[in-house]
Amino acid sequence: MRLPLFIFCALGQLYAGDWPQYLGPQRGGTAQDEAAITGDAEPEMLWKRMLGTGFAGPVVAKGRVIVFHRQGADMVTEALDAADGKAVWKQTYPATYRDSFGFDNGPRAVPCIAEGKVITHGPEGIVQALDFDTGKLLWSYDTVAELESPQGYFGRACSPLVTEGRVLLNVGGKGGAGIIALDLQSGKRVWQATDHEAGYASPILIPEDTGVSAFFTRSGIVLTQNSDGKVLADEFFRAEIDASVNAAAPVACGDGKLLFSAAYDVGAALWQWNKAERKLVNLWKKADALDCHYTTPVYHDGHVYGLHGRQESGMTLRCISVVDGKVAWEAPDRLQGGTLIVVGDKLLLHTEFGELWIIQATPEKFQLLRSTQITRAGHRSHAAFSNGLLYARDAEKMVVLKVK
Repeated sequence: MRLPLFIFCALGQLYAGDWPQYLGPQRGGTAQDEAAITGDAEPEMLWKRMLGTGFAGPVVAKGRVIVFHRQGADMVTEALDAADGKAVWKQTYPATYRDSFGFDNGPRAVPCIAEGKVITHGPEGIVQALDFDTGKLLWSYDTVAELESPQGYFGRACSPLVTEGRVLLNVGGKGGAGIIALDLQSGKRVWQATDHEAGYASPILIPEDTGVSAFFTRSGIVLTQNSDGKVLADEFFRAEIDASVNAAAPVACGDGKLLFSAAYDVGAALWQWNKAERKLVNLWKKADALDCHYTTPVYHDGHVYGLHGRQESGMTLRCISVVDGKVAWEAPDRLQGGTLIVVGDKLLLHTEFGELWIIQATPEKFQLLRSTQITRAGHRSHAAFSNGLLYARDAEKMVVLKVK
């Protein structure tokens, strides 16, 4: 079986089970090469590590965990031994970001490990490349100084996507630099596209056409050609009110299908990318089917699982059909929020209450197999799942659990 080209281009040489970027190996929230989880036993705590502030989740590759957080006046990137949490290296730069709403002053974007480098994107707009082995700073790019990237409501949150030797980001820069590509080796800007403001969603590659990236900007859907930034599709898809966000990443649903979803009376919609004709066609749009405030849904076997509703008023876990958006089931309990990972035929939901839910990934009915308190409540960040271990964090620490 031939692996998709982007795995080699974007990630380089990886161990089986690595989680090297936002939403995992293929940016779909799905663990690869993992044994089944039964949910019969309590997850086993292996180790924990105190961290600073921020919502940037960890990434794991080649036996190391990379964490990006804020400690006092510094933005900090650290490499830890995945087996025991011992420090390998640490790199810092002065932190200047102040959240407009007093929410959290740490980083939001999950780092990316690619071709021997660690790429970070800070909330103040600094993009950095560090050497994976040593932590040495290789280059730095200031999107504010270079492109006047605006802070927005909650700072810059786009997790870097690395492909074809380029770092792709939605930064909302001025002068047609809404989306940019930086050279992975030098940090120089290669191309720019659109005048879209930045949302809080991160881009993905279309699995069936890995030369094309899908972005969910503040205005809506943009598909770009990775080689030169040519805009292949530009679809308005956002709330009518200004005080709204597009935060959930696009979800690849097989055969070139892409699902986008947002709250604030937007709902979910499915598009079909026609590779031969280079054309994006809408298949359906439905309000109140799966209105995702910030959590990226996950796809599994013809269905999408996601958190429906606003964080302020409570969310519910739903399963919807990709074919028509019909709701298959809704969990009975409301949540403040959480993030999702698919492992085999199970869903791992790390809730804002700090619980880990293990759920059967089936459209037949909601089946909660186990619920365990693993972190403190009141935090949101994407966990990583690598080689049977879950790496999850809250406002003060990261915990590592064996759930295999």
